[in-house]
Amino acid sequence: MTPTPPKIRILLADDHTLVRRGVRLILDAEPDLEVVAEAADGAEAVAALRDVRADLVILDVAMPRMTGLQAARTIARMRTPPKMLMLSMHDNEQYFFEALKVGASGYVLKSVADEDLVKACRTAIQGRAFVYPGAMSALVRDYLDRLNRGESLPRTVLTEREDEVLKLIAEGHSTREIARELTISYKTVERHRENILAKLGLRDRTQVTRYAIRAGLIEP
Repeated sequence: MTPTPPKIRILLADDHTLVRRGVRLILDAEPDLEVVAEAADGAEAVAALRDVRADLVILDVAMPRMTGLQAARTIARMRTPPKMLMLSMHDNEQYFFEALKVGASGYVLKSVADEDLVKACRTAIQGRAFVYPGAMSALVRDYLDRLNRGESLPRTVLTEREDEVLKLIAEGHSTREIARELTISYKTVERHRENILAKLGLRDRTQVTRYAIRAGLIEP
């Protein structure tokens, strides 16, 4: 008798309990997939990988404390990183390309997770990239529409630390709170803040928040 192949072990990270519950039901219903751990944000996902062996990590793009994109960067630097998939509510070309840049094997929309997520998991484990069928046309259409409107397309110009500071500023944290959260000095936070505003050409917290939403650091 042919031995049953081991199940694909999955770590699922999303800050919405109901979303995690729904996604878990989809995955656990498959004979070759098993959710072995859950996390409510990127920091929890990174921490969980120290104790749990996972073949695949599914990360929501926008989560509190540490986003899925930030967590993916950290996970990709591990000695033997698991495969990664990004899960998002948004048809957004920047999120998509950032996901690939940080090492994810694919990008799945929550609205079609019941149709595409299982296939995406198997594709990622096979070492191939997964993009849901309607993604490319939607991304290209969005890109061209924005070009036609004369919009400047956002680029990644910040360091990882500046990304972290930007996210916390956009979430309303004070300089002292940011210093405590990131274990850096008050003056270092202020220097990062000045660099962020200069690099992005922004003036105040409102503009920082708008940028953070577009860059996938926080939810709208």
